[in-house]
Amino acid sequence: MSTPSVDPLPAEVDVVVVGAGGAGMAAALRAADLGLDTVLVEKSPWFGGSTARSGGGVWVPGNYALRAAGQVAAGDLAEAKRYLDAIVGDVVPKQRRDTYLDRGPEVLDFLRAKTPLRLRWVPGYSDYHPEAPGGRALGRSVEPVPLDARFLGPELDRLHPQYTKAPANLIVTQADFRKISLGLRTVRGPLTMLKVMAKRLVSLLRGQRMYAMGNALAIGLRQGLIDAGVPVAYETELTDLLIEDGRVVGVRVTRDGQAHEIRARRGVVLGSGGFERNLELREKHQPSPTSVDWTTGSQNNTGGGILAGIAAGAEVDLMDDAWWGPTIPLPSGPWFCLAERNLPGSIIVNADGKRFMNEALPYVEAVHEIYRGQATGVSHVPAWMVIDQRYRNRYLFAGLSPRQPFPGRWYKNGTVKKAATLEELAAQIEVPAESLKATVERFNGFARSGVDADFGRGESAYDKYYSDPTVKPNPSLHVIDQAPFYAVKIVPGDLGTKGGLVTDERARVLRPDGSVIAGLYAAGNCSAAVMGRTYAGPGATIGPAITFGYLAAEDLAAAGSTATTPTEPATEKETA
Repeated sequence: MSTPSVDPLPAEVDVVVVGAGGAGMAAALRAADLGLDTVLVEKSPWFGGSTARSGGGVWVPGNYALRAAGQVAAGDLAEAKRYLDAIVGDVVPKQRRDTYLDRGPEVLDFLRAKTPLRLRWVPGYSDYHPEAPGGRALGRSVEPVPLDARFLGPELDRLHPQYTKAPANLIVTQADFRKISLGLRTVRGPLTMLKVMAKRLVSLLRGQRMYAMGNALAIGLRQGLIDAGVPVAYETELTDLLIEDGRVVGVRVTRDGQAHEIRARRGVVLGSGGFERNLELREKHQPSPTSVDWTTGSQNNTGGGILAGIAAGAEVDLMDDAWWGPTIPLPSGPWFCLAERNLPGSIIVNADGKRFMNEALPYVEAVHEIYRGQATGVSHVPAWMVIDQRYRNRYLFAGLSPRQPFPGRWYKNGTVKKAATLEELAAQIEVPAESLKATVERFNGFARSGVDADFGRGESAYDKYYSDPTVKPNPSLHVIDQAPFYAVKIVPGDLGTKGGLVTDERARVLRPDGSVIAGLYAAGNCSAAVMGRTYAGPGATIGPAITFGYLAAEDLAAAGSTATTPTEPATEKETA
């Protein structure tokens, strides 16, 4: 794996793309399709980046998979625009938001034509703010159809390591996970697991190499690059941008300790991810406390593209924000909570032993609440998820089957506490016993009535997605009263940062005065998110990443070798 696939590096091409994640691969594929001589440079030995580690959801309203499922009605585009207007607002220019929605379906059509990637609707996976104007309770998210990746040959060994390890060919889609998370509570859970196991057996007998979710998305894009003849230079790290007369004309990279220059006749597209693994940048820009150990983003995302853009004079925005999610700091690494905190019979409390939010909030909003509470002077980091034995007997939890005991190393690590009474549990997590007991009693009253009078848990269609339909009257609420009791540590983790270089609707990087840095484009998490400070729905990271990567390539092809004339002279910083 140590030998790069491109040797020697080219001296000059039309387009240099930095980063082999979703944004970079989409940009490189479109550039090649438009006849541009393109090379993709990747810092790590792997392709896929954080996209490969993700659930693989794609939020692009009106796309072909939604149409095939009968999930696109007349006026849906206008409704989607109304939705982003409502939840994102002026944090992001409307032209950029609208361009994403206008062009997104075209991008997915292109990927269907040029790659093995196929997408299908995730039934009922609600938009994250379905009650907002234009929101959709049935959801607009699609996910990859599982694929047999034998076609990729030896290149498959370069797939970015997965977020969690699973047995070969054990394929669980997003739609499957929702059912399996309920354990034996409904017949769909065991039937889905039997189906998954049966498919695994068949695929093993056939010698297949099956992948789903983000893996399938990354594999499909990588095969598209191979078919298009786009070379990928692995273990080749961006160190600087080449700038002449205020225009980006190439990159400086390092490989095997040697410096190289690659000139770009048309320009450079940065798709190099966020800065979630850069502690210095996190501590400079993000709320406290923060840690590189709480993120599930790629370990290679240290902000190199962002820093290179800043050095070229780019504006940045949203650097204090991220694709947050309440996270369990397990000894083996962070576990990003999807279903665990939403299922009935659980609450999250702060250092005062009190609830402070609707635990089933969309994950970005949930961590916003954690940090908002932290700023009041009461510690919300860590927070604690409190559950009882009934909950543990019923549901999957961080990869553990129902009734499966928490591993001893989780207790030793301090991630999980266990006690016979709530008072004893309070002592272990160092919160006031009477406060925790009163909080649980109040919550139990809400569970019996079906109405969370404090935070409205269970009222949103999104709350109900990861809930238990057998629990009445509110599938998101159940009493916590069956000893022993457990407390599970919760920290503000993330899927990646969402702050980065400010771009326009053509993915061109902008200076603080709004002028264009000619020849420089950015997409994905190295650019400031088109979703602003919120999250539209499952896949609202990957959808914009591949869309703006594609649009960057289109603009490069249209601009010609002279690209866009800069509107101000180069500074000393730019020409250094």
